[in-house]
Amino acid sequence: MKNFHVNTEIFFGERALERLAQLEYDRVIVISDPFVVTSGLIALATSRLDSAKIQYSVYTDVVPDPPIDKVIGGVTEVLKTRPPCIVAIGGGSAIDMAKAVRKFATQIEPAYRPSLIAIPTTSGTGSEVTRFAVITDPAAERKYPLASEDLIPDEAILDEELVKSVPASITADTGMDVLTHAIEAYVSINNNEFSAALAEKAVEISGQFLIRSYSDCNDTHARRKMHIAACLAGLAFNSASLGLNHGMAHQLGANFHIPHGRANSILLPHIIEFNSGISLTSRSQDNYPPCVLRYCNMARTLGVNNINKVTTVRSLISYIHFMAAEMHIPARVSEAVNITWEEYESHIERMAEAALEDGCTATNPRKPTKEEVMEIYRKIW
Repeated sequence: MKNFHVNTEIFFGERALERLAQLEYDRVIVISDPFVVTSGLIALATSRLDSAKIQYSVYTDVVPDPPIDKVIGGVTEVLKTRPPCIVAIGGGSAIDMAKAVRKFATQIEPAYRPSLIAIPTTSGTGSEVTRFAVITDPAAERKYPLASEDLIPDEAILDEELVKSVPASITADTGMDVLTHAIEAYVSINNNEFSAALAEKAVEISGQFLIRSYSDCNDTHARRKMHIAACLAGLAFNSASLGLNHGMAHQLGANFHIPHGRANSILLPHIIEFNSGISLTSRSQDNYPPCVLRYCNMARTLGVNNINKVTTVRSLISYIHFMAAEMHIPARVSEAVNITWEEYESHIERMAEAALEDGCTATNPRKPTKEEVMEIYRKIW
């Protein structure tokens, strides 16, 4: 028996931030990354709290890929005042930080469980609706995906006003993260009709609006659509989970600090080729793995279906290369970081082992070996 449920109430569309003025809490703690504060974006949210006379404090000790010590600091801060609500404003790191803080604070004091409202300022992670969070252990150079129902935010607020000023490069990275989330959820061994519908819509929107959103930050319609696509993809993988693409991308981020969406973008064509078993030299055959039909469906959704399954999967791979190139996303690790091959190669075996242990890899449609993962890491250099 399968099940599908959405725990998060989602507020979206014009003036969605007005939801904050409707809260019935007397005080909240806002967890946000420093950029949201220094850029003035946070005022779009706090002005609503002010109008409702809701007291608030702002905690900004948030960094990308939140490390364990930062999470502990956040837990300590929250337990000082025990606010009835946590409001997370920022990208995936700020929201993941808030999710982890609430989870561990509740474990320390089980009688205390604040509500969590997530307000994303980038259109990519989908963290505002998922049961996943990623924290890091810098000493071990590892990312640890957390997965638990009690990580899911109670509410999500999607307001395009918060993403209008996102730079083009970040729009590109996060947009490819959306595409990867949707495609991986669609071919996951845990996929179902509900997650598939959400993934298909996220891919359809991305195909129509990602380049527009990247090209013009003032294209409010495109930015609104990509904000919604990110959430739809998050709902899809919250149900179906992800795959090897994310299992490997987490290691590139932990070891070389490659932005998560960029790491996903670099890997995605190679993972599709690996999962489908279709390369430039492949010929038609009588039977294909189930994921091949799903990749073909994704290609049709994007308008790049071709003569047969082999050429259609190749077209999907070419489309992803094209999208990345159009947005000036590096195609290889060597273009994304300033390291030598020798330094990179010295990490490959350990990264492959960690990728196989990553929870995302468990639902990949093809079970990889350590040697196959190492070979993909070499290919993307």
